[in-house]
Amino acid sequence: MLRRPPPLTPGAPVAVVAPASPPRSADAYRAGLDCLRATYDVQWAWTPGSERGYLAAPDRDRVAALHSAIEDPDIRALICVRGGYGSLRLLPRIDWNLARQHPTLLVGYSDVTALHLALYAKASWPGLSGPVITEWAQADDATLASFQNWAEGDTPTFGDGFDTSLTALAHGTASGPLLGGNLTVLTRLLGTPFVPDFEGAVLVLEEVAEAPYRVDRMLTHLQQAGVMDAVAGVVLGSFTTGSLDSHTPTLSLSDVFQDHLGDRPYPVVSGLSYGHHLPRCSLPLGVPVHLRATPTHAALEAEAPLVNL
Repeated sequence: MLRRPPPLTPGAPVAVVAPASPPRSADAYRAGLDCLRATYDVQWAWTPGSERGYLAAPDRDRVAALHSAIEDPDIRALICVRGGYGSLRLLPRIDWNLARQHPTLLVGYSDVTALHLALYAKASWPGLSGPVITEWAQADDATLASFQNWAEGDTPTFGDGFDTSLTALAHGTASGPLLGGNLTVLTRLLGTPFVPDFEGAVLVLEEVAEAPYRVDRMLTHLQQAGVMDAVAGVVLGSFTTGSLDSHTPTLSLSDVFQDHLGDRPYPVVSGLSYGHHLPRCSLPLGVPVHLRATPTHAALEAEAPLVNL
């Protein structure tokens, strides 16, 4: 059973946490905080000065901040400063009993995938893969509306308000919990105590600036670890390759997806407006969804709200 958090409504108290890297730009962080404060009551927020290289603070301090926010009965959401790297390092230090007692909405994406999946596996938390603080000042109306709809308890059709549409790579229907996020981070959880059970799940994936052979390698890893045979469906968000050497032979990402997913006995769709770039829809990870893909139509719909209404 999911331990759904309370809904996040305008004016609700929130905490801004930094479980991974510090902001690249102090100005973007301050501007994001100002925008967040216009809608929510920011009780406390990460402050610069504790950085340790590419980490927003030492591990013990980052996990202590998470624990403090989780056990505060007033805090309705933990909104992450940004992704980057560092969430994986915290997982052995997290008090999972505390988390089970105080389900709270965790908002972030990219490196925060590690926390979302581990909290689902160890504490039955659903989570919201949504905008981080450094994006709030630039976020478009569709991105913020998607976030707010899920956070307040609506169940909008995925992709509403966005220009892209879903395209079927393999046909069928499936229902199951929506799990996944960033492909690289997900693969790093395999073989650890913090990976969820993917049996019957609808797997959602995105990646940024990874060459096709690297995406190929990670999908092969998922296949050989049994994940791709366990899931009931796959949804592909945005994938980008970054700069490629024009003199090096390569497959396209489309070739890679076709090789790994084109003949699956379950629905596979691409084109979800979800990834590292705005505009982006938010995703209610852990929530049961229904995926349908035919030659003429593809749709992803939630079967329950993210929050406890």
